[in-house]
Amino acid sequence: MKPMALWLVIFGCCCLSIPSAAQVAVPFKSKTGDSTRTVYIWHSDTLREVQKDSIAIQSLFGHVKLQSDKTFFYCDSLAINHKENFMEAFGNVHINDNDSTDIYSQYMKYFVDTRYIVFQKKVLLKDGRGILSTEDLNYDMNLHIGNYLNGGKVVNKSTTVTSKEGTYYADTKDVLFKKDVVLKDPAYDLTADSLLYNNDRQLATFITTTYIRDSSGRTVKTKDGYYDLKNHRAHFAKRATITDGSQAVTADSIQFDDSLGLSTASGNAVYRDTAQGFVVISDNMVANKKNNTLLATQNPLMILKGDDKDSIYVRADTLFSGRIPDSVLNRVDSVQGMPILRTAHNPNDSTLRFLQAYHHVRIFSDSLQAVADSLYYSGTDSIFRLYYNPIAWAGGYQVTGDTLFMYTKNKKPDRLYVFENGLVVGKSSENMYNQVKGNTINGYFKNGVIDYMRAKGSAEAVYYIKDDSMALVGVNRVNKADVIDLIFLNKALNKVVLRNDADGVITPIRKVKFDEMKLRNFKWLEDKRPKTKGELLKN
Repeated sequence: MKPMALWLVIFGCCCLSIPSAAQVAVPFKSKTGDSTRTVYIWHSDTLREVQKDSIAIQSLFGHVKLQSDKTFFYCDSLAINHKENFMEAFGNVHINDNDSTDIYSQYMKYFVDTRYIVFQKKVLLKDGRGILSTEDLNYDMNLHIGNYLNGGKVVNKSTTVTSKEGTYYADTKDVLFKKDVVLKDPAYDLTADSLLYNNDRQLATFITTTYIRDSSGRTVKTKDGYYDLKNHRAHFAKRATITDGSQAVTADSIQFDDSLGLSTASGNAVYRDTAQGFVVISDNMVANKKNNTLLATQNPLMILKGDDKDSIYVRADTLFSGRIPDSVLNRVDSVQGMPILRTAHNPNDSTLRFLQAYHHVRIFSDSLQAVADSLYYSGTDSIFRLYYNPIAWAGGYQVTGDTLFMYTKNKKPDRLYVFENGLVVGKSSENMYNQVKGNTINGYFKNGVIDYMRAKGSAEAVYYIKDDSMALVGVNRVNKADVIDLIFLNKALNKVVLRNDADGVITPIRKVKFDEMKLRNFKWLEDKRPKTKGELLKN
């Protein structure tokens, strides 16, 4: 026989001779009905018929080319079995399905009746976007779906995905990976039990618990969502968690855009910083990785965890956290001789962060409560700075002033400092209030419990005197003193100490005009005081 020509065509047991340029139709009668499916032979260098167990096998050798519907087949050799309605191809097998998918292998078995193909040995599937490689692939030409069960790999540009099992959907360019799924990308590594990946859009869709680790060490745990590897955008759902060093965020929904460095967490979002020991809870958070900032809105709450159960709770309309600028870190300020910022030694230390709270600030701990319009907290010195009408309560006493600093130590109140128009008020009885006023007021705590307060500079006081039986005997009104100390015992006022030339008058209780026993700017603001942490947790 001449090369590039086909001289014999087999129809059952008949032999025909046709011109070399002709297309030869080979009918396959269905085993389950009366229909017939036709395969066209375009070329073969040699054709041979072999009788085996009463079955006639036609074999084609050399540059074999066939067509079934819109699918073309190429191989080194091919065997046709009409009785069982299948063809077997050997050596350099290649099919082109619908001019969109190419599959290569060293062996192929094509069941003509059902249009089902089995590929084996060095199988490659190419769809113009990625390459799937495996040793065994089953392909349904009706549905354009391929399956592998013994391990496979998909490579799309710089992204590689491997799994034990997988299903390829040619029409949508999707691959469903199952069992021991591993995705590797220069920017991300991913592991899961199952993963849906689109070759065309380079889109990974999460359908089971999935773990992701990026090149910076940040990790993600999610059960639902997607990651767009082409545009570096992602959406995670069902209580996903992102962990970055000492910081982690969990939320019903998390979206991030790595090209911008922005991520948004919504739906009961919880942000934790184990280095600083605080937690932020909010219905909406926006983090900027490039600027290392966090913005929490929609009912934000911060919890500063202490060594014991006495944590500090902070509620405001808006919370904002960021890294303290180097220009500030290199400056040391002081108030009353005490440093409020310390120079940092480790630029990556997450304790070098600040927190700002805006509007309707409320603070609660078992030992101290406070409210203000705004707040600033620095991780370098653990000080809460309260601005615009700040009020603090400790040991049953109310403290007000223009600005209030609350120092903490081991996440507990350590010192309370008020400068300009400081006023301390405590209720002794109905319409009777102990009061101390000074240019500055310092309150000191022991193990988080109020120990004593000191008013200094033009200090004034009004306090009710009791005898040993705790009966009221009079009121001492101090009009001028350099220093007035309030000594507490078990969170209650125990005694008042006047120092350095105090000038005061004691009035017997029967002669006291109680409405006149109030210092200038007196206000009793108990209704503003947070009573329990539950108040802050609920709203």
